[in-house]
Amino acid sequence: MTVSTPPLIPMRTPVPGDAPVPLSIDITPSTLVMSTPAHLLLADDNDEQAPLTGPLTALASQVATTLHQPGMVAAGLISFDATSSRLALCSAPRWADPLLAPYCFGCRHPSWTLKAEPEPAAYLAAVRQAQEMIKAGPLHKVVLARTMVLEADRPLTVKELLAHLPGPNARYVYAAPTGEDTWLIGASPELLVSRHGRTVATTPMAGSAPRSFDPTVDQARALALQGSGKDLQEHRLVVDAVARALAPFCEHLYVPARPQLTATSTMWHLSTPITGRLRDPGTCSLTLAAALHPTPAVCGTPENLAREVIGALEPVERGFYAGLVGWQDAAGDGEWALALRCGAVSGNTLRLYAGAGIVAGSEPEAELAETSAKFSTLLRALRVHTDL
Repeated sequence: MTVSTPPLIPMRTPVPGDAPVPLSIDITPSTLVMSTPAHLLLADDNDEQAPLTGPLTALASQVATTLHQPGMVAAGLISFDATSSRLALCSAPRWADPLLAPYCFGCRHPSWTLKAEPEPAAYLAAVRQAQEMIKAGPLHKVVLARTMVLEADRPLTVKELLAHLPGPNARYVYAAPTGEDTWLIGASPELLVSRHGRTVATTPMAGSAPRSFDPTVDQARALALQGSGKDLQEHRLVVDAVARALAPFCEHLYVPARPQLTATSTMWHLSTPITGRLRDPGTCSLTLAAALHPTPAVCGTPENLAREVIGALEPVERGFYAGLVGWQDAAGDGEWALALRCGAVSGNTLRLYAGAGIVAGSEPEAELAETSAKFSTLLRALRVHTDL
């Protein structure tokens, strides 16, 4: 299936003299780019030591040993299965204001050839199979992902892709090297955990609904999500798991009784902002991340069984998708987002990932639609229209 690039939809009204505005930062093949609501981090692997590649459980001690001077950071990716990582060690990170919505008038977007992997029918079959497992027990929830492969008519550059991602609801925009000339790039709405001094924060999300261009329909979907028993139950599973994991580390932990609505450009989400104060000021962000990851929001529950089901039903390995992207400094402060709404970039190829949480009350067609809506975070940014 070949999709032509539709006419560009500007994010503001062009004025005389407008021209393509490139991303005004230097990006090398070893630069991690991460824009958060508070700042932009550029971390270059400019030290002699190779990136850390061990499992998440070993990273806290490795990073503490390696970051031997103030100002240094370890930044990069941790895989979904938490068995591998790629953290660059940077002695001189660059900090700046967050990336803003791009003004890329006149940019020549590629033309794309698209292929779904698995095909929608196969994904629906996997969802139904997961539902049978849930009915049989003891599986309560599993998150099933699918991918879409885009082939461009010319080589892709991370800088041009990144320039189109920031938007009014983008929270964590990132591009991180995964190997030689390969990257993971995306715009995630979800913070797994941050640690600043003794303050801990996390914002688990679970329960979603696609947004609509019609304001009346959009508002109705938001209200329906707030009142959905199925989505509220799914959300509570995640919040309870996160609270249990953080409680041993915190002397105080505030967990709101009900979730709030969070909007991205393509989705409504149920989210619960949780904050706490550490018992031990020496507990670092990676220790907290190791206790939390993977949450039921990206894996399922019980965790080990959900992992097995994911391995059996998903035909494409996740790698760093649904893993972590972020940083930690020499003081133990850090910020780790879930690597969602993302694509793996290599040459002319961009593989997008999207998943949906399957529970007893799930409707397979609705879960397929949810993954399509999540794909659209990147597809809209690239001006690609498709019904896959």
